[in-house]
Formats: sequence, structure tokens, C-alpha cells
Amino acid sequence: MQKRFGILICLGLLLLAIQPARGQFREEAFSQQYNDDADTLGRDSTDVMFSFKDYFGGLRHKKEAKIGTMFAGSTLFVGGQQVYNRQYWKLPVIYGGLAATAGLGIHYRHRYNDGGSDHDKLMSNLMFAGTGLIYWGALLDGVAFYPTDSPHLPGRATLYSILLPGLGQAYNGEYWKIPLYYTGMIVSASLLITNNTNYQRYKRIHNEATSEDGTYDGPVPAQTALYYRNVFRRYRDYSIVALAGFSLLQVSDANVFAYMHDFEVSDDISLRVAPAVIAPERTYAFGNQPAFGMSLGLRF
Repeated sequence: MQKRFGILICLGLLLLAIQPARGQFREEAFSQQYNDDADTLGRDSTDVMFSFKDYFGGLRHKKEAKIGTMFAGSTLFVGGQQVYNRQYWKLPVIYGGLAATAGLGIHYRHRYNDGGSDHDKLMSNLMFAGTGLIYWGALLDGVAFYPTDSPHLPGRATLYSILLPGLGQAYNGEYWKIPLYYTGMIVSASLLITNNTNYQRYKRIHNEATSEDGTYDGPVPAQTALYYRNVFRRYRDYSIVALAGFSLLQVSDANVFAYMHDFEVSDDISLRVAPAVIAPERTYAFGNQPAFGMSLGLRF
């Protein structure tokens, strides 16, 4: 009997402890629904990076598509951005340029393979480079003319930086950052070329010095060549990481500061200190005492 009575007392105390804690939270926090619109939930979700449904819906002008969706789809279906932007007259220019440059590139490549001159090889490379330039220009054009009501679009700044490093910073009006990023990328690329050249050199020396039928009699021993081959290979890898790091950093920088473009900090910065009484719901109903303290308010 005493054991049962003790259990009932413990349960009663537990209920009394739960009620004040439960009173600290509004019931609406548990029952309120967020993002009830399924379409809004899907568009705001980061789980779906690309949707063919959204892309082709945008091409048919049945729904509004994000700039990233149109860009990703147009990397495969060239000209999709121009269709979404309703600039149909650009499609013959894009496809005509791609067909002409690619066709001439193939033509000159066949002539070179059939015993042509170095001029044919040069012309083939130039034509293929023109194909890539037109493809790149089509993507950049689609991003630049993407229709939006927003005066400053973070997605546009991000894609600008992906297509042309530094263009996102120019879009954000932060021109002073462009020389910094280009200096880092140029130095990294220069070190990459130098380290890769030295790596290939010592790799060739080591292979010739250790070959059974090799005739290498240079001043660099095989062990020394092996050491420097590994050193410059490691330096080459570091250069690749540095180049990729600067490239990704400028893309991230353009995205973050595009979101903060309209964020303003007032010159009127003040700190307000005042006493505060913390009284959760149902505090007085259960005979609990409110807590007293200080509140700090920062205005900027």
C-alpha cells in the first residue's frame, strides 16, 4: 500500500513539473503548419537541385522557373534560356554559329589528318574554340537577360562568377575584389605550369635512368630525379588546390554578398539596458514566482 502511495505521489510531482515547462511554449508552435503550399515547399527546398519538370514548364511558359534551373537545363539543351526569355530571334544565331564553327573544325581536322599542313590544324583548333565561345556566350546571354522583378538577383551573381571569374563581383559593385582574385588565380596557374613542367622533366629523367635499355648519361642521378619528381608532383597538386580554391572562393563571395547587397547598417548604433521580468504562461496559476533579470537591446 505504501509503495503504491509513493508511486502516486511521484506521478503527481512529475505532472506539476511538466505543466509549467509546457506553459513556456505556445501551443501554436506545435500545431502551426509551415510552407503549406506544396509548390512553394518544392521550390524552396535544397534537396531538388534540378527538375526537368520545372525546366520544360519554364520553356512552355507554364510556370516561373528559377535562373539556376534554366541555366542547368540549357547546358544540355542549348538555347533554352533564350526561349524562356522570349528572345527567339537569337536561336538561329546561336545554332547557326555552332553548326558553322563545328563543321569547319571537322573539315580542317580531316584535311590535317589526310596529310594537310599545320595551317589546317591551326584553323581546326580555332574553329572548335569558336564553337566553345558561342556555347559560353549563349549561357552568359541567358543569365544576363533572365526576367525578374528583383533589382539584385543572387543567382545571377553566382552564375556570372561561374561563367567569368570576377563578373559576379562587378555585378555586386565590388570591383576592388577583382584584382585580388585574379592575382591569386594567375599566380596559382603560373605555379601549376612551372611545377608540372619540372615534374614531367624529372619523371622523364628518372624513367630514362632506370630503363634497362636506356642510354641516359646526364648529370642527374636516378635517385635525385626520383626525389625531385615527387617534390614537384606534390607542388603541382598544391597549385591545383590553390587554383580551385580561389575559383570557388570568388563564386562563394559573389553569392554571399549578393544576398547581403540590400542589407544596410544604420549609423545610429545604440545599446539599451533595462530590467526585465520573465513570467512564462501559467506561472501565477501554479503559484510559481517570476524571474527577474536584465534585457539588452542592440539597435543598428
